[in-house]
Amino acid sequence: MKLSTLLTITAASFTAVTPAFAGGHAITEFRIGLLGGENESDRLANNECLIDRYEALLGVPVKLFPAADYAGVIEGLLGGTLDYAELGSSGYAAVYLEDPDAVEPIATTVQLDGATGYHSVLISRADSDIDTLDDMAGKVLGFADPNSTSGYLVPSVALPEQGYVIEDFFGSTVFSGGHEQNVLAVMNGDVDGGVTWTSGVGEWEEGFTSGNLRKMVDKGLLDMNDLQLLWTSPIIPNGPLVLRSTLPQDIKDIVTASMMAMPEDDPECFYAAQGGEFAGLVEVDEAFYATIIAARKAKIENNN
Repeated sequence: MKLSTLLTITAASFTAVTPAFAGGHAITEFRIGLLGGENESDRLANNECLIDRYEALLGVPVKLFPAADYAGVIEGLLGGTLDYAELGSSGYAAVYLEDPDAVEPIATTVQLDGATGYHSVLISRADSDIDTLDDMAGKVLGFADPNSTSGYLVPSVALPEQGYVIEDFFGSTVFSGGHEQNVLAVMNGDVDGGVTWTSGVGEWEEGFTSGNLRKMVDKGLLDMNDLQLLWTSPIIPNGPLVLRSTLPQDIKDIVTASMMAMPEDDPECFYAAQGGEFAGLVEVDEAFYATIIAARKAKIENNN
């Protein structure tokens, strides 16, 4: 089914279910978890539009919960204290491996070129003597967060597969606390190179069409001319928007329909919440993340 057709159907569903839902609620509030990796004030500002959208939709207070790190949202979903969140693929895998019934993946973003994936990239300062991946030998590599797909899981698996064994090739590794923090660590010289996430689509000078680099460029925190690209990962499945599985089905249905309609009926909110330009959303289920679930499971088993 074409994306435009899907969005038309879901938009129509949104219109149809709203009056039926208005008769009552089985929840008293709707709680949205926000992953760490960007400063809290920016996360709250970028997602504030979701409060108005879902309060009007559900008729209950909507609260944003900006976690200090990825683990905070993962724990909130597992504990049932969050109702909705956008996760990275590895974050979803963490939830699934702990409790496969805790959340339901609803949708994921579609890049402007139609892809449903993104990339991990390794960057260094443009004025450093590190011009290629081989120049990172013996240097300090910055990871973003242990529960980040592009900021840890994928590079920690893909680089060794390409002959760059983390413990042997790099001098040391550190976790910077998130994607924005990791890029700043590169710029400040705290690490020699760092990984982050990007669509890999669009112009380098703009930070590509979406991802952490684009968000930092939009905020005036980054001039892409100050960075250079050392490595790009294979494509990674875009992370899911998830809902708590034990939410009442009518609430899941109406939120899903509203979510799918957002790219067309409120593109500004969609841009802010998603961190860049996307063609829209497409529905997914746990099968879409099978490779990432397997990779995370193998990583856990190999570390034990």
